[in-house]
Amino acid sequence: MAPPFAAKETASHAKCTAVASAFSEALSRVPAQARDPWFDSLCGFHAIPEDDPALPHGSVPYLPCPVATVLAAIAHANVTSEDVFVDIGSGIGRVALLVNLVTGAQCIGLELQPKLVAAARERANQLNLRGVSFVLADAVAALRRDGTGTVFFLYCPFSGTHLEQLLEVLEHVARRRSLRICCVQMSPLDRPWLTRLQSPNAELEIYRSTFAARE
Repeated sequence: MAPPFAAKETASHAKCTAVASAFSEALSRVPAQARDPWFDSLCGFHAIPEDDPALPHGSVPYLPCPVATVLAAIAHANVTSEDVFVDIGSGIGRVALLVNLVTGAQCIGLELQPKLVAAARERANQLNLRGVSFVLADAVAALRRDGTGTVFFLYCPFSGTHLEQLLEVLEHVARRRSLRICCVQMSPLDRPWLTRLQSPNAELEIYRSTFAARE
């Protein structure tokens, strides 16, 4: 059964904000050290599907990101209900679901593995969250077709050439609108079009684009 703070239908901005407020209040009552199992139980994340053995070279197997890290990214990147949050390598949807529930932002997960996308979609449907979608696609190809997003979350989804290609695509996006990039357990992004914001801890880096926004 869906929790009382879950949206019951396609949500208006006001309804998303109300859901986020109720969820955040519920989360605040959970001790910090208990938030990961609490959230996993809420979403029904009892088992993680095995990674596809045909993962492309350079891709990283799915790893769940701690709730505390996601909350730190939300706070320090100033994610709000006005944002479109894109999780690169979204796995079973844990980050996108949490960000939507906390902020009311529209969230999009991009993931290569069909089993993980199916699991994420099932969780979103069970929670009646209409502001979250999961796309079975290569992130670089998807963003080249449709550069939607104002906040991009990367939990070491891949490295090497594929990461370079992603950053090239995001640079083009940043020329159209201001964006923020949240990186977890990654090497620093040394790009002239990015400025590093104050980091809350060693494993999380947050960047903001420096181009003048056109939108």
